[in-house]
Amino acid sequence: MNSSVKRVPIPKNGVDYRGKVVLAPMVRSGELPSRLLALHYGADLVWGPETIDKSMIGTTKRTNPVSSTIDYTRTPTNSSRTQGSATRESYIYRLHPARESRRLIFQIGTSSPSTAVEAAKLVAPHVAGIDVNAGCPKPFSTSGGMGAALLQKPDQLASILSALVKEVGEVFEIGISVKIRLLETAEKTEALVRKLCGTGITGLTIHCRTTPMRPRERAIRDQLQMITDVCRIEGVACVMNGDVKNRDEALQLMREFGADGAMIASAAEANPSSFRTSEEGGLSAWREVVHEYMKIAVEVDNKWGNTKFTLSQLIPGKLEIYRDVTGSKNYIGVCEALGLEHLCHQAREVDARLGLSTSRDATAV
Repeated sequence: MNSSVKRVPIPKNGVDYRGKVVLAPMVRSGELPSRLLALHYGADLVWGPETIDKSMIGTTKRTNPVSSTIDYTRTPTNSSRTQGSATRESYIYRLHPARESRRLIFQIGTSSPSTAVEAAKLVAPHVAGIDVNAGCPKPFSTSGGMGAALLQKPDQLASILSALVKEVGEVFEIGISVKIRLLETAEKTEALVRKLCGTGITGLTIHCRTTPMRPRERAIRDQLQMITDVCRIEGVACVMNGDVKNRDEALQLMREFGADGAMIASAAEANPSSFRTSEEGGLSAWREVVHEYMKIAVEVDNKWGNTKFTLSQLIPGKLEIYRDVTGSKNYIGVCEALGLEHLCHQAREVDARLGLSTSRDATAV
């Protein structure tokens, strides 16, 4: 009897999700500095935030000589953002080819095979894989037929994945994967997983919640063993997501349920050193994590609004320093509040490039 295990081949420029503990795709908390910080603390792979296909199509791609990043930008159409002598372009997506490219998965929001392919081709040369978001329950996604809305249209979702496999995965030799949620019954979930595994994808992530559930509700794992079994039979790597708090727990859950990988979301948003095992030191103190984050943020000229949001997640809200940092108007203000004198010169340069006023009475950006 042939005891060999079936596996969908991993393309030359792709990556196998097996044995990996990875950063989940998160709006705002999945931008470039947060991804690089997760990698610094041991994440095996990082997912970028869901990026809508139509927002990528028509962007201008540039290599940024200051940050060494590849930036996809477009000129805002909102008249309130184009006032003044200069029009500042909006960043749609930014990646760092030297520091994350072969460990970065681009997650796309889409409802159409053709636009998914068109958008994915733009970034495919610089990432290790393309992942389709078929699990986001938020109205901005589902109202456009994207995210969790695709769970109710399995044929359409399968056609998107098949098109990406053929026209992007095979052409650029990278993997295509999908992230889904649980359906109403185990039978419906199993049928969907089998269908999607037949499209040629290399990986499937299961968020162990149903569409109506929110993050505060405890993840449901009673279907997980069935899902991992189906994926194993089909040769597709299965990554579990939902209430995974750190690498130690991720590895334990992978063993318990037979999952090939695990994805950390909220815990990594609060402290990305959750990717370290207890033997590697476990969680770092918030101040160490924030200092490392600020170093990365100024290195890549991160958008000020995103930096300020991320700091609000990393610093305990009850501390006085939290108010000082979140009340800052620019990078130099944060560096002074945190006592990061070694970053002050660089912070002033970033403030100047981003057009942030360094006066004490500057208005918040």
